[in-house]
Amino acid sequence: MDGDSSQLLQYVPVLLLGLVAVLFGFGGSIASVLIGKFSNRHRLTPNRMKDSPYECGMLAQGEGAPRMSVKFYLVAMLFILFDIEVVFLFPWAVVFKEQVADPATSGLILGSMLTFIGILFIGYLYALKKKAFEWKG
Repeated sequence: MDGDSSQLLQYVPVLLLGLVAVLFGFGGSIASVLIGKFSNRHRLTPNRMKDSPYECGMLAQGEGAPRMSVKFYLVAMLFILFDIEVVFLFPWAVVFKEQVADPATSGLILGSMLTFIGILFIGYLYALKKKAFEWKG
């Protein structure tokens, strides 16, 4: 029983950190509301000119941001996918270099990475077939 209670005591700093984070969030929100109520801003009369966004002295024209093509987001997601592949390759190379002396584990580590790269390569071929990398079209 003593071992269980000592293990539970190790979670006390984590719980305290979570409590401080929650209190900080609520405290910041409450402070924002209180500062907003006591500031002079709410006493000023609303004005359409003051409420409009400031565009370097020019009147705002059109929408705020142009619409982006879905292809842009698709290319961005594919970039992230293949970037993550590179992130996984570096630690794997370090572990494989250390485990190359043991043929049983080195074969398993090599096979798992070849499987990982194979699945990503199939996804790459699928993206090529669906013309996901073509910007216009």
